[in-house]
Amino acid sequence: MRLKSRWRCRDREGPVIVSELVLHWLEREVARALKRAGRPLTFEEAAELIGRDVGSIAKAALWLSSKGLVTVEEYERRFYGLGEEGRIYAERGFPERRLIEMLKAAGGRLDLKILEKELGEKEFRIGVNWARRMGWIDIEKIGENVYARLVSEPSELPEEHLLRILRDGEREASEIPEDLRGACQRLASRPGVLEVKIKRIHVLKPSEALLKLDDSLLEVREVTRLTPSMLVSGEWRQVRFSRFDVQAPTPPVFAGKRHPLRELIRIVREVFVEMGFEEIKGPLVELAFWNFDALFQPQDHPAREMHDTFYLAEPEMGDLPMHLVEPVKRAHEDGGDTGSTGWGYKWREDEARKLLLRTHTTATTIRWLADHREPPVKVFSVDRIYRNEKVDWKHLAEFHQIEGIVMGENVSFRDLLGLIKEFYARLGLKNVRFRPSYFPYTEPSAEAIAYLEDKKTWLELIGMGIFRPEVTRPMGVKHRVLAWGGGLERLALALYDLDDIRTFYINDLNWIRSLPSSYLRRRIGLI
Repeated sequence: MRLKSRWRCRDREGPVIVSELVLHWLEREVARALKRAGRPLTFEEAAELIGRDVGSIAKAALWLSSKGLVTVEEYERRFYGLGEEGRIYAERGFPERRLIEMLKAAGGRLDLKILEKELGEKEFRIGVNWARRMGWIDIEKIGENVYARLVSEPSELPEEHLLRILRDGEREASEIPEDLRGACQRLASRPGVLEVKIKRIHVLKPSEALLKLDDSLLEVREVTRLTPSMLVSGEWRQVRFSRFDVQAPTPPVFAGKRHPLRELIRIVREVFVEMGFEEIKGPLVELAFWNFDALFQPQDHPAREMHDTFYLAEPEMGDLPMHLVEPVKRAHEDGGDTGSTGWGYKWREDEARKLLLRTHTTATTIRWLADHREPPVKVFSVDRIYRNEKVDWKHLAEFHQIEGIVMGENVSFRDLLGLIKEFYARLGLKNVRFRPSYFPYTEPSAEAIAYLEDKKTWLELIGMGIFRPEVTRPMGVKHRVLAWGGGLERLALALYDLDDIRTFYINDLNWIRSLPSSYLRRRIGLI
């Protein structure tokens, strides 16, 4: 939105055409205000004169200075005001002054314990320290007691005079009397007493070229759109139409979008659904039966200890699925009809009835299997789990787990390897390998790891395997079940190129806003 016209400057011989001048309507308003004022104006003064905000004045000043019509000078102004402690002292007096007044009232000597009780621990410490430093008191010991003795009675301090002045509001440094400026420096060294603010003042100074500028250039009316009434009245002939600069800088707009972690969860769900899976959900508060016992984890397993698992205090116990209690109990004690010898201990119902925050979403999948015993089954879960972990750059007490199972008549461990490779390939991780591992509820078991090209390192992704008969048979499942599970945040670290897992939960708006909505989908090749 700029006005282009001849730049006419007046001299003794009349108008002289200097060059082509392009003026924005905002520039014309500021230039007109400067000419009318006939003196330099601060940004705030100019904003008040033309009814605009200071940001608009700064923008116009930049444009006008580039054309040599104004110069912008910056000054620093120092202001003094009372801090939190200063406001207290202005009302009640400095601690050292109050201490002196107490000594005077007591005849010049007082036990330190009495002083501390009257002043309070903090002000007592400050008051004694400053009174001794100023030479107003001595500390002496008489018998078992320690006393403060008045040495001299001080007159009013410059600092006290300064507090009275600042009690009514902050003052600019130039408004502070010269004999009190040293007191400003001394009080500024005392924490919380004095607040020092530095304000930058910007001043617009008109150049000779602006002062000689033909007034007619500043009076031309400029409009941003053509209206029907202007066409009917012919007014459009007397105005200038603004030009729009499509390359002009604009303030950033932070549109609503999904949190980066929610975006990854959404993509993981899409990938599973595309591969023919169905999503399942389970309770956050779970029975130890489903979380541990149904998965053939012995009741003395370390993972069941309080330092690894969050147990509920109220209610402490829940109800067991009684039709499954006996098969699970037998699998633990002697193997039952699973072909195993079990763990060889006495299984207890009260241990299985304990309520806890689930430590893995495998509790959800085993619940599903107990009600869906016949193939085909292809389900997944992406949900929250809880572990009693010390929070650091790679551990959280609350996080997400990706879980899935496949049950079929002829599925094999080889199918599981291919399925996992395909899943991670769709998430942009092409180089995935497997290594043997151990889990109490799968056999054989393995871990999937992926190579990160940009970091030149291998990342552990998930644990996987085939559910043992001790897990499936007590549920009434007779077919092979492929299972896998792993942390979502660990995958997110790799995909977002981060080093600290806590980044997803500290609500760093600068980081969240810096990521385009399509960042993750572009990175993994979905768009």
